[in-house]
Amino acid sequence: MSYRILLNEHSSTPKYQQIAQSVVAGIKEGELHPGDQLPSVNSLIVKHGISRDTVVKGYDLLKEQGVIESVPGKGYFVPNPLEGNELRIFLAFNKLSQHKKTIYDAFVETIGNQGAIDFHVYRNDFKLLKKQLESHPFDQYSHFVLIPHFLEGEKEAREWINQLPKRKLILLDKKMEGIHGPYASVYQEFEEDIYHALAEALPLLKKYRSMTLLFPEKSYHPKEIAQGFERFCQKFGFHYDLAPNTQAAAIRKGNAYISLTEEDLVGLIRGLKANGWRAGKDIGLLSYNDTPVKDVLLDGITVISTAFEHLGRQAARFVLDNRRAHIANPFRLIVRKSL
Repeated sequence: MSYRILLNEHSSTPKYQQIAQSVVAGIKEGELHPGDQLPSVNSLIVKHGISRDTVVKGYDLLKEQGVIESVPGKGYFVPNPLEGNELRIFLAFNKLSQHKKTIYDAFVETIGNQGAIDFHVYRNDFKLLKKQLESHPFDQYSHFVLIPHFLEGEKEAREWINQLPKRKLILLDKKMEGIHGPYASVYQEFEEDIYHALAEALPLLKKYRSMTLLFPEKSYHPKEIAQGFERFCQKFGFHYDLAPNTQAAAIRKGNAYISLTEEDLVGLIRGLKANGWRAGKDIGLLSYNDTPVKDVLLDGITVISTAFEHLGRQAARFVLDNRRAHIANPFRLIVRKSL
């Protein structure tokens, strides 16, 4: 039999607070137990003649206080405490790459033998991430650690992620707007990071006539990267353009190019060699995200990159310390011969 939430029509206490108080009283009095499901939003609307916003506001208040948790597609529950305060972590990355491996290795090394990790890759597909999460009992995890990059469906993803228990949620790499509650995050400041990295490289960039940012269409890359690039070029008087790939960008002598993907970096190097040009002299090359091979390729590719190892370690420390905060990850320019 479902727990009855009691409301007093004549009370001066707002209805959403009465909902929260009734649930807390049910737990204290032993009428609600760990794992018990609360009445659905629709059932409370029908029973008490109140609005959906009132019910959701009451349940959201309880979620923020850590009293209840929601399971997307299933409803609201009194949380089950993990046995012995065991750490079991649902870790999901949008894709596999060299820098994602750096994040993963740092995270796993920092967690050590203090917790178990279930690792998933969802290929920038929100539907796959949703399926991976829903295939596991939510109450078996102490934390959900996600890199939220999606090719499409970000609004749906945001609404769905908002239903995860915030005290268990850690978002990595990207600050996702519209996520509410006491969750944790380690993120890149994409617009500010590229703007300040290019400003640092300004003495070297001045020798180039114009700049091109290769920003793939239907990309999971945040639009703030393009905004920061455009802001820099406008501030310092550079001619500039955005191109979806190397095929669409005319590789011209005297220009500087910024590639976000490894595929476009390879395309730029091929164009460089086909014309017999030299990187850092005839054209400038900058690449997003450092990897070991970029230190030796063409005697060194200049990179603008976040500190991926730090990102993984900080996320793990949030788990181990059970701490919630929002921290911008360090970002740096590494100048090599290609500029």
